[in-house]
Amino acid sequence: MQLEILNETKEWIALNKPSGLLVEENPYEISVEAILKEQHKYIGIVHRLDRVTSGILILAKKKSALKILNKQFSDKIVEKTYQAWVSSKPSKNKDSLEHYLQKDQLNKCAIISETARRNNSLVKLDYEVLKSEEDRFLLKLSPKTGKFHQIRAQLAYIGCPIIDDTKYNASKSTTHLKHIALRASSLFFLDPVSEKRVSISIDEEFRYNF
Repeated sequence: MQLEILNETKEWIALNKPSGLLVEENPYEISVEAILKEQHKYIGIVHRLDRVTSGILILAKKKSALKILNKQFSDKIVEKTYQAWVSSKPSKNKDSLEHYLQKDQLNKCAIISETARRNNSLVKLDYEVLKSEEDRFLLKLSPKTGKFHQIRAQLAYIGCPIIDDTKYNASKSTTHLKHIALRASSLFFLDPVSEKRVSISIDEEFRYNF
């Protein structure tokens, strides 16, 4: 499989991951990691995207770069934005959401609540409605925290599940089996060598095969 490379240096590589493709190596399926390992001496996982999500993914080509980039993610230096199509319009055109999230290990999903409880975490997400198209709405999403299925679960909680995300109560509008209408559209980080700010984005409008 040919991957779309968005930017590349000696230390890292940025690509546009297609939905339906795993990030981490798996003995039973093709993955981004396996494809890149055939082309590079070393590939390290910096962060992850769900199989069903498309968009910008950064991987390290050196162990030293992996350590630095992982720390940037843990220190919340990295900024990410997403775009998603939903079938219900949010009550506000622009808002900041704050909830508490608990990972359900058995069912591999996130549970959202309004109040803090044992073993849950505060999650924050900014959204803005970018456009409407028939009965669909395109949202710009800026997560301020990075928890498991956070975007998918928070949008579903406010009654706006991502189109085709049946795990979070969306109906199936297409025949896609491993795709949802969610894309990582931009990412900002510091180059691990020069420490200069790097901006990577997918400029074209997010079009989804409804």
